Amino acid sequence: MRLLGFITVVLLGGLLFHLSLDFPDLGDASSPAATHVSPYYIEHTMEDTSVPNIVTAVLADYRGYDTLFETAVIFSAGLACFFLMRISERTAPKARFYRHLPTGLTLRIEKGGKIPEDTREFERIDSVWVPYDVIITMTCRLVVPFIQLFALYVIAHGHHSPGGGFQGGVIFGAAIILYAISNNLRRTLRRMSERMSALFGSVGVIIYGGTGMLCLLLGAGFLDYRGMASLLGVDPVSARSYSILIVETGVGLAVTAVMVWIYYNLSSAGKQDEGL
Repeated sequence: MRLLGFITVVLLGGLLFHLSLDFPDLGDASSPAATHVSPYYIEHTMEDTSVPNIVTAVLADYRGYDTLFETAVIFSAGLACFFLMRISERTAPKARFYRHLPTGLTLRIEKGGKIPEDTREFERIDSVWVPYDVIITMTCRLVVPFIQLFALYVIAHGHHSPGGGFQGGVIFGAAIILYAISNNLRRTLRRMSERMSALFGSVGVIIYGGTGMLCLLLGAGFLDYRGMASLLGVDPVSARSYSILIVETGVGLAVTAVMVWIYYNLSSAGKQDEGL
């Protein structure tokens, strides 16, 4: 089986290398992209979409199909991690560890014993104990809301400045992961559960694909945002601009959710009981 896999990789790699010889040279001014594709985007983006950021217009409008499938691939990665790594709660560790907050003592509670999770005197800690640092914890709690606010800004202003759904989604997801690292996984799961992550990821993809389907129902092509003009009550150019914001919001939601979902499984080896 390994030999067959090796032969397959070598053959496909050789084929791809051979095909790459037909590509235009890097920076070739006479390549198709440089002669008519790029100039059109540069000259007509504002006229077609009313979006100053050409990159956002290309990704979410001109090349909308590609970005839709990129979002679907990201969601598929979250699903793959779930099916490959997620472990039933029945295999959770038999012993649990708690820190007595007034004294700092650590208690080991075997299976059958239990301390209320919401008690104010004890705090659940991981079996691989991480020293408690109040400075790191409190600093991250103060910083995380500002990171999330900046992420929303990046998504909302992706039309007019560097940013968009992918960038904003990564920043928002990183803020949640930062909270998990500075506190613990269980506390993060209480704020954004695994089920919520999966739901938000699905909703993000549905928002993008649903926008395209809505364009079809309104008499335009799939992801042809000009069809949204009658629904939004604006001219076709403005409809394309507003629709780009809608799909970028869906992308941001999907990227955030999938990043957190993958982190939950990777950091806890699929148990989602403890882990960084």
